[in-house]
Amino acid sequence: MLTRDRLQDFTANGPKAVPTFSDAEMTRRLAALRGRMAEAGIDAALLTSYHNINYYSDFLHCAFGRRYGLVVTHDTSTSISAGIDGGQPARRTFGGNVTYTDWRKDNWFHAVRQLTSGVKRLGIEFDHVSLETFALLRAEFPEIDFVDIAAPAMRLRMVKSAEEIAHITGMARIADLGGAACVEAARVGTPEHEVALHSTATMVREIAKTWPHAELLDTWTWFQSGLNTDGAHNPVTSRRIERGDILSLNCFPMVAGYYVALERTLFAETATAENIRLWEVNCAVHDRGKELLVPGRSCAEIARELNEIYASHDLLRYRSFGYGHSFGVLCHYYGREAGLELREDCETVLEPGMVISMEPMITIPEGMPGAGGYREHDILVITEDGNRNITGFPYGPDHLIVK
Repeated sequence: MLTRDRLQDFTANGPKAVPTFSDAEMTRRLAALRGRMAEAGIDAALLTSYHNINYYSDFLHCAFGRRYGLVVTHDTSTSISAGIDGGQPARRTFGGNVTYTDWRKDNWFHAVRQLTSGVKRLGIEFDHVSLETFALLRAEFPEIDFVDIAAPAMRLRMVKSAEEIAHITGMARIADLGGAACVEAARVGTPEHEVALHSTATMVREIAKTWPHAELLDTWTWFQSGLNTDGAHNPVTSRRIERGDILSLNCFPMVAGYYVALERTLFAETATAENIRLWEVNCAVHDRGKELLVPGRSCAEIARELNEIYASHDLLRYRSFGYGHSFGVLCHYYGREAGLELREDCETVLEPGMVISMEPMITIPEGMPGAGGYREHDILVITEDGNRNITGFPYGPDHLIVK
């Protein structure tokens, strides 16, 4: 019967890629994780989420129905990837790599076994591992005690290093360029998708120029018009812009698993008095929210104070979601730091090094005066004595009624 090896070695298939961050930065991240592991008495961690594998290894995978992982012991760090990706995971990973073949369904578990010999307590991400994977892990490794590592790993990601902040700041500049491209293309009669394509192409070209060794990943633009503005994540359509439409631009450059956002309300050529009133209220909430993003403030108290502004205008019922969230390794298609969101049920206290958005939104239902979604979005770095806004794009009626 034909057979083949369960594991492959791609570690010599070309030189290591130019890394996103320095060796010192990646070593710092792993040392911090190992510190949490030592506190919990964990022998090794098996990270399986996009965000943690990327943050602790600089490798961003494409799962496509297969399992991936990063095994971190107190001495080593090794990514586990599928053979379909060839040597790319090994070239990108800060640390070692093991590649498994598709020959047998349990080859991923076989790879895990090779990297966890002697482990008695294994940290895994309870908020990511599926019931099926957890059941298979318990069946494959009955001698191992599984411990949740998700919350400690997330907490470490919430405070950014100087290298991370510099990286995010550079990307915010590119988001501003994407916004300018949207405004340039947004004219009556133009389809949403054409505006989005122009913006995305502008950002991708600038990313390639700024980070010539980076993988050009999922940079994209959502440009919405009219009714399509009622949700923050509504997909682009082929609807053509009409005079008087409310518009939303949403620019999302991504580099090495890090993404940032620029979001703005616009109007096509003209806006009614009620449009302007609602827009200005939302901008006032946006302005006050940025003032509140300082060390020592909790996410919950910020949300409650901003609620009062909406309530004073009888608009609180139209608020769409929380007022902002952490930025770093995240994407709409995979995780983010849920412990740092500006919501009434999040008691996290802001501290220097956190990077967080202010993004108030209200949605006025169709058929009412001023109907549509109003949203502004800036990204701020929390500093020792306040914050630093790294978004430079203008907003409000004085700037974004596009002719």
